[in-house]
Amino acid sequence: MVVLGIETSCDETGCGLVDGEFRVLGQSVYSQAETHARFGGVVPEVAARAHLEKIGPVFRAALEETDLSPERIDVVAYTRGPGLLGPLLVGSSFAQGLARSLNKPVMGLNHLEGHLASAYLTNPKFEPPFLALLVSGGHTELVRVGPNLEFTVLRQTRDDAAGEAFDKSGKLLGLGYPAGAEIGKLAEHGRRDFIDFPRSLMERGNLEFSFSGLKTSVLRETQKRNPETLLHERADFCASLETAIVDVLIAKTLWALEACGEDKLIVAGGVAANSYLRQRMSDLAKREGIQLCLPDRKFCGDNGAMIAAAAQKRLQLDKWPQQGGATAGLRWEKTTT
Repeated sequence: MVVLGIETSCDETGCGLVDGEFRVLGQSVYSQAETHARFGGVVPEVAARAHLEKIGPVFRAALEETDLSPERIDVVAYTRGPGLLGPLLVGSSFAQGLARSLNKPVMGLNHLEGHLASAYLTNPKFEPPFLALLVSGGHTELVRVGPNLEFTVLRQTRDDAAGEAFDKSGKLLGLGYPAGAEIGKLAEHGRRDFIDFPRSLMERGNLEFSFSGLKTSVLRETQKRNPETLLHERADFCASLETAIVDVLIAKTLWALEACGEDKLIVAGGVAANSYLRQRMSDLAKREGIQLCLPDRKFCGDNGAMIAAAAQKRLQLDKWPQQGGATAGLRWEKTTT
């Protein structure tokens, strides 16, 4: 069984082919980061136009990595949401058209389910149930995944996601977009105790996130300094900022593990590529006896292979997603406790 996964939820155009053993047969990703950098963030109309131009070449590039013909694709899977409407429409239209031309079934999936499925690409034996920390530019949430792919959102961010905190703070520090990777590199050479940035909602057991206060604190600290001083202290700023964000993620993940009684954890999403977060999560897992899955960095960002992997897992469990209304299959259950 070969599944083609198509991802176009934001500013990456991704196609990946994955077999039933979660081996990536071929993958191609086109990033629009340089295009949006001059705007300081993603412009939906520009993103949609770029997806429209690149989806065909990206699909062909992924297919060329294999010795397969298009007819060997058994299922076409695509990101149904959440995401930007225009980019999602491009991916959906391409997937529907390709599936019809090949006379193959098509499956629309939740983008966040794709991030969770990046675990299977790294460790095919990593089976639910487990706890997931999803951290990306648009999402920061703790999700419990049941044995039959029951997704329960324990808590999420009230405002900015962790990735947004990195990017918006990076802009204040004069860094380019996206800023997360650059902050991580600079932080390696900075003092982590240089500024004691706020860690919000840190009452023990509180699983909600909030990073808007951190962003405001970064703004105030930058306003105290002239540009030359800020440039000189940039690495220390980045180290202190990164530490504040990771401290919150570590504490709340530990509390969620305790509350759920789970001993398996995946950290997924674009921010999961951050070296300091990966180190701290590895230390936590070793200390608490947790089985940890950190997806390979190439699967942390948006990509088609993770969507294909999510479809493969559903096919194995015979859990075809509902495809009814505009949001069918996209609403995950939220706890009330």
